[in-house]
Amino acid sequence: MLYRRLGDIEVPVLSLGSWNTWDRVDFQEAVVMIARAAELGCAFFDVAHYDMGPHAENSRTDVIFGKAVREAGLKREDWLYCGKLWLWEYPAKGFTQQLTRALDRVGAERADMVVVGDYFNTVDNERIVDDVAEQIDAGRFTTWGVNNWPYQDVRAAIDIARRRGLQPPRFAQLKYSLARRAMAEKYRSLFEANELALQASDVFEGGVLVGKLRPGRKIGADVGGIRNQIVAAWPRVDALAKELGGTPAQVAIAFCLANPHTSNVLMGVSRLAQLTENVRALELVERIPDTADLWLDKKEMEQ
Repeated sequence: MLYRRLGDIEVPVLSLGSWNTWDRVDFQEAVVMIARAAELGCAFFDVAHYDMGPHAENSRTDVIFGKAVREAGLKREDWLYCGKLWLWEYPAKGFTQQLTRALDRVGAERADMVVVGDYFNTVDNERIVDDVAEQIDAGRFTTWGVNNWPYQDVRAAIDIARRRGLQPPRFAQLKYSLARRAMAEKYRSLFEANELALQASDVFEGGVLVGKLRPGRKIGADVGGIRNQIVAAWPRVDALAKELGGTPAQVAIAFCLANPHTSNVLMGVSRLAQLTENVRALELVERIPDTADLWLDKKEMEQ
């Protein structure tokens, strides 16, 4: 397994997400996958409590994960935990309240890092930076990042934190894939200055980029309305995978990791075979060709 820096923490370049994952996996399969992830050196899990805004789904994915990681025999020091703090009902539901409940559901005393999201046009950067610092001081996590924030607000949060001697956001969890690159490109100056690292999410476009052209479950938002174009581009992705002697999933992951600013990739897996297959994406990173023809949201760069 390869490791890169994500904030102040050395992390494996592959990690497993939780949205619509653990609650649709056979429990024993989940236990086996978690144990195997530890054996492969990628026991890094993005685990959120989905209970606000569009994610108020009464999901038990985090509770199931917590039970499975214990059943797998992993001690807390054996795995990395990236949690979420939501802005949907913030500050009415403050970070202390949110994190207390999230940690309790997973059965952990602390996270290693958290992501603050989703974004709103009225983000109070001063308050967010203060409230995150309070949680860090309380020992509830070490470093933090943001989720799909516009560049100007991330820049503001970094500047506020530095001015006040507090920890700034150290990474950005962004939609980033063969097809969606605009937001990460808008962050390029922050990445190149080593002010932020990129954590790539939704790298399979809800399954579309691995051949599930009509996903039967809820998937991520279609920012910019380009999903039909992504579906139409699927034959090119499939052909590229065959050219490289890999799978579409491996190509999607390898593309993200070929970007030197990417610290790690969040991937959704529901079967052990998928996990084993996806780890082999590391073999393709050095061989990914120019895929400019698959970048389908370039027009977002103008906004």
